[in-house]
Amino acid sequence: MESSAILSRVDHTLLSPSATWEEIRALCDDGRNYKTASVCIPACYVKAAKEYTKGKLPICTVIGFPTGYSTTAVKVRETEDAVQNGADEIDMVINIGFLKAGDHAAVLDEIRAIRAACQGKILKVIVETCLLTEEEKIAVCGIVSESGADYIKTSTGFSTHGATLADVALFAEHVAKHVKIKAAGGIRSMEDAERFLSLGADRLGTSAIVKLIKEKEGK
Repeated sequence: MESSAILSRVDHTLLSPSATWEEIRALCDDGRNYKTASVCIPACYVKAAKEYTKGKLPICTVIGFPTGYSTTAVKVRETEDAVQNGADEIDMVINIGFLKAGDHAAVLDEIRAIRAACQGKILKVIVETCLLTEEEKIAVCGIVSESGADYIKTSTGFSTHGATLADVALFAEHVAKHVKIKAAGGIRSMEDAERFLSLGADRLGTSAIVKLIKEKEGK
């Protein structure tokens, strides 16, 4: 697969709590130069990034990140604020405890509330697969399919491990056709990227792919 095809599926990501504006600005420069799908950044930098990129690069941010256990009202307000500041895409973390307790209705209601707050922007639902059983993964595929969200996303990258090939294959088998898949966390090579895409992932959350290409170019 051509590197440009892979880059067009990459959410070029920097979500470190120590991230500075200088680092975010450099991330945006790389996102524009390498034509990534978006940059995924902390909410506090969304407005500045939107102004800096002048609408030439989609800006993605995260909601309820990374634990997912904020109240729905807080997540909704976070989403509203992000959209007001110019976010084009929202990656939200579900309430994992609700899912594990079997309260599927609460998980569904929350996603729908955030979907409404997105005002038509792309919504990706982070389910943190490393904390789920296979039964819970299949169940959340159904919930996300019913919710109106655009994507199901494997991981925050801040828990015990990130995306696995098996999880992406499982999602591809169990989500509705209108739901796309984002693999995130631990994608560190072009070979990894190709494998995830071949299994059905549409987006990749990673900071490594652009770095690898820059190194190859001697930059």
